[in-house]
Amino acid sequence: MKILLDTHTLIWALIDPQKLSKKAREALENSANTVCVSAISFWEISLKQGLGKLKITGASAEEFPQFCEEQGWQILPLEPQIAAFYGKLPINALHRDPFDRMLAHQAVSMGSPLVSKDKALEAYAPNGLVRLW
Repeated sequence: MKILLDTHTLIWALIDPQKLSKKAREALENSANTVCVSAISFWEISLKQGLGKLKITGASAEEFPQFCEEQGWQILPLEPQIAAFYGKLPINALHRDPFDRMLAHQAVSMGSPLVSKDKALEAYAPNGLVRLW
């Protein structure tokens, strides 16, 4: 099964794995799963570090793609179809984060669960999103 990591899940998996739920850790460790990371997450990390909203000790945004490659994780580009469809995903009053909305749409498009602690993402369950935590 392919699983897509939310940005915070990606950071925790690489930097602070004890923050992951047991279910998330098991999904990451299961060799039958293909762990996927979206270029959207690299964009989010870079933007938030640049704005001073995200502090990661000992790691810069530029290093995350290499960290993922070293783990054997699949890096997904932001495909034009994903970007073009972004505006069609309903804006939920409980969840307006643009990066999460893009990741949610990418996961739905892949038919894959999104590994995320963010319960607000469940607002997209009617659109086909499966949140794994």
